[in-house]
Amino acid sequence: MSNTTLTPVERILGWVFTALPHHFISRIVFYLTRLEGPGVTTAIRWFIKAFKVDMSDSVVQDIRQFLSFNQFFVRELQADSRPITSGDDELASPVDGTVSQCGDIAHDLVYQAKGHYYSLNQLLGGDQELCDQFIGGRFATIYLAPYNYHRIHMPMDAKLEKMIHVPGRLFSVAPWTVRAIPSLFARNERVICSFSSAQGPLVMILVGAINVAAIETVWSGLVTPPKGKEITRTDYEEAEQQLFTKGAEMGRFNMGSTVILLTNDQIKWDQSLTAERTLKMGEKIGTTQS
Repeated sequence: MSNTTLTPVERILGWVFTALPHHFISRIVFYLTRLEGPGVTTAIRWFIKAFKVDMSDSVVQDIRQFLSFNQFFVRELQADSRPITSGDDELASPVDGTVSQCGDIAHDLVYQAKGHYYSLNQLLGGDQELCDQFIGGRFATIYLAPYNYHRIHMPMDAKLEKMIHVPGRLFSVAPWTVRAIPSLFARNERVICSFSSAQGPLVMILVGAINVAAIETVWSGLVTPPKGKEITRTDYEEAEQQLFTKGAEMGRFNMGSTVILLTNDQIKWDQSLTAERTLKMGEKIGTTQS
């Protein structure tokens, strides 16, 4: 992928981030965010102030009750704080976050930023059968900042079919790195969750990033950090397939990252779903076309 559209500063920063020992740094973060002790409350208090975290909707209001930083980071929200769009034909945002990009999938290409595209087949770990279901479909890339709620929920009623773990780099997914590093989402470590629904196939891709020390799903627990460097696929037999209702929790990031939604062309994004729009989990982002 050409980098001719990058500024000199972006090229230099891209080279620096490429050279960093992503996994080593992230494993240190994994360890530190799970430490318990008297310094935890101080670290949480600093983080809330530095990133302007809204704690008003947290189930736990007294931060001294969090035994580790990670407990705070994946905190549960009050049940009524995120109303779920109710229409049967309506899709709900799976997360709190900011839309990075969204739109149509052009053949096998997904738009990243600043003229950069990446391969759908590469994004899906080389699973061409899965890829074929979304050629000509739609995508939405949603970035979770450090201050966001970091649990991930279902955008529609759907049944789990497959999970693919793709090892990779852990580039930052902050907006500037997405502009600077070509094919970032198809190069980073990711967990691909494939579902079937009455509206057609749905894929939710949980993208890892530096300091994202772990990604979890509710059905398999901790998926990363993994052992080994090979792509792993789990196909769920009919008896193992779980039905998730719209708004149900399906996973979480232990530190911030990005979710990419893939749908077929039967789903239409709302006109208001554009780059840089901020979202709350549960609000309407699209509808099924009749």
